Amino acid sequence: MNKLREFSDNYLELLKGEFAGINLTRIDSPEEFYYKQILDSVKPLEESQRFVSDIKKTKVVIDIGFGGGFPILPLAKENPDVKFIGIDARGKKANVVNQIAERLGIKNAKCFHGRIEEVDFDVDAVLTFKAVGDVQDFLPLISTNKSLTVYFYKGPNFYELEDIEKTLKQGWTVVEEVGFDVPMTDGRLLIGFKNKNVLRGTKIPKKIKISELL
Repeated sequence: MNKLREFSDNYLELLKGEFAGINLTRIDSPEEFYYKQILDSVKPLEESQRFVSDIKKTKVVIDIGFGGGFPILPLAKENPDVKFIGIDARGKKANVVNQIAERLGIKNAKCFHGRIEEVDFDVDAVLTFKAVGDVQDFLPLISTNKSLTVYFYKGPNFYELEDIEKTLKQGWTVVEEVGFDVPMTDGRLLIGFKNKNVLRGTKIPKKIKISELL
């Protein structure tokens, strides 16, 4: 059994056992969990040189809306020299994912309760979004005067379902598009955006500074 499979089995055992009452995943098949949650989370490391380069350059990855810990914990396992910060609107899940990280021996990831519009992204970083809403609903909420690259994990029919033209006119540019296959899925698309200027986001007071969480 390879190390990633072993990691996947240990992860699922925690979700079905100690943390079964939290409802962090609906998947209970080890094979399906491995492909749809674990492999899907780390596959961009194989498929996108830009993704890897951005992570190695900033050494900071911020995962928004991580839910059951995806992709933050699998990515953190594969990049032990990088700091990972998770932001999720559900405080209970943030606490549980921190406990799961501890059980799995992941020391470079920490999750916090918060909303994206409350965050001041005051360091150069990579942002990741997996299994969240539309791109145009999230990018306009980001506030930063730093350089960010934002990656969304999407399905192969992304452009049929979402219209990003308005978003691109608001200070973003597409810097990466790579499609790849993941067994037991219809295929995946990693799409990356970079801010061209200072982003003001919403007028909600910023309560969280990423620099203070590192």
